[in-house]
Amino acid sequence: MATGVRRRGRHATTYSGGELREMFAAATTWLEHNAQAINSINVFPVPDGDTGTNMYLTMRATMDEAYQSGSEAANVVAGAMAKGALMGARGNSGVILSQILRGFADGLSEKERFDSRDFVAALDEAAVSADRAVSHPVEGTILTVMRAVAAAARERSKKLRGNLKNVLAAAVDAAKDAVARTPSLLPALREAGVVDAGGQGLYVMLEGALRYLRGDLASLAPLAVQDPERTWARTTTAVHDGGEGKYGYCTEFLVSGEKLNAGATLERMLELGDSVLVVGDETLLRVHLHTAQPEIAISHGRMLGELAQIKVENIEAQAEQFVARVQASGHAPDIGLVGIVVVVSGAGLEEVFRSLGATAVVPGGATMNPSIKQVLEAIESCPQEEVIVLPNNKNVILGAQQAARSSRKRVRVVGTVSVPQGMAALLALNPERGLDENAALMGDARRDVQTVEVTKAVRTTTVGGLRVRVGQDIALLDGTLAVAEDSPRAAVRESLRRLVNDRASLITIYYGAQSTAEDTEALAGEIRAVYPSLQVDIVYGGQPHYSYIVSLE
Repeated sequence: MATGVRRRGRHATTYSGGELREMFAAATTWLEHNAQAINSINVFPVPDGDTGTNMYLTMRATMDEAYQSGSEAANVVAGAMAKGALMGARGNSGVILSQILRGFADGLSEKERFDSRDFVAALDEAAVSADRAVSHPVEGTILTVMRAVAAAARERSKKLRGNLKNVLAAAVDAAKDAVARTPSLLPALREAGVVDAGGQGLYVMLEGALRYLRGDLASLAPLAVQDPERTWARTTTAVHDGGEGKYGYCTEFLVSGEKLNAGATLERMLELGDSVLVVGDETLLRVHLHTAQPEIAISHGRMLGELAQIKVENIEAQAEQFVARVQASGHAPDIGLVGIVVVVSGAGLEEVFRSLGATAVVPGGATMNPSIKQVLEAIESCPQEEVIVLPNNKNVILGAQQAARSSRKRVRVVGTVSVPQGMAALLALNPERGLDENAALMGDARRDVQTVEVTKAVRTTTVGGLRVRVGQDIALLDGTLAVAEDSPRAAVRESLRRLVNDRASLITIYYGAQSTAEDTEALAGEIRAVYPSLQVDIVYGGQPHYSYIVSLE
């Protein structure tokens, strides 16, 4: 419970950095409790409903850094939180949240202790910083909610000076009201019958902080002080360096849920492979194993809860390819002038991107947006001083841009929003040309491909006039929900009926972890029968969530 200290000669109660840290720890815990509910209020009924998870993982990184600071000065703690949020930000919601915390830290930059007026000033800076982070701010989002919060706190502070509890209560009320109004500001929300998920996440966090100030912590479990990213990296590195395990697929994922059983998960993973590590608690588990069946391991994780940070690497193929290149050339393979960082998920897709010249692959995509830190580390791992990043997902672009700005290298982000766009861009790479020229070439090339992404609807709703039932197979055409059918193959066929024209020449089907080669061959036969003049190729992608990703060139 916050106590505060009333300093002699001052009328306002002041608070330490330690109390600020505990306020945000409570906010993070309350966000964790509500993450699944936030995930469920998605504008689009596709399994990229990860706003709650992204915000929570961002705040976990935020609090890890805050605890490691070891300081009781408010400005030091706030600065550490801003740093942690930036490096740990996941998805658009996480990136915007990191900018809110950056502005908040700027507002407290000279305050070892703070009072309600300082807190209000920090909220004002947070609102400005969040707006500045988005090139084209949209009303009815977390940005709208943040502005309402700052304005309400400012107004209440004028009437009740020195009372942080009442100021924060006004902020919580304003956030709740602003979230409720988001459907009236954003037609997509109104049509889908939901409020903005990012705004809801901000409201939940503020409510958690207020619970701390009021001493209402009965329903809030304590937030463990730990550094999971570094601990996990050290542990898995030790397993690999120890030479354990047979060749196969190095598979990792993070699963969040309720009443998770680490022991039972460990037993199941041991049935599927070796070099198994399972760590965590009842709400969050990290899993690592070497297996010949990564899709089964991932499928089991999906049954337990929400997955994030999925990584599958083909150990045997990578080793064999490297040895073959070295033996053929007598030295390590040449590298181009520009390094390429690709964000993608799926063992098959990773192999394809590497074969096309990707320098580094960051596991991620829909429902598992990588952190800024992960993208930045991939950039820095490239031997080249000039790097291009291909996000391959619209929700990864903002984080990739933040990582690019944080790098010491010259970095360009080519805004690919799908896997086929990323492949088209990478095919345009000229290893003998520099950064700016390649970025322009790749930016043009990504526009020459159309994309179909087929997945399952996770809720019943209406989007763009299309009525969708939960469980239907739906297709996004270049990112826009346009087709709802009763089977994945029917969704692909209907999508192509809308897209194929006289200019089309090649259709490539990337089948995911939940699809089979036999079904995909049957689908390819159906397509060839309708479009005999088109070349139809099949590639194993292994991507989670999307049964098929189809490119039309």
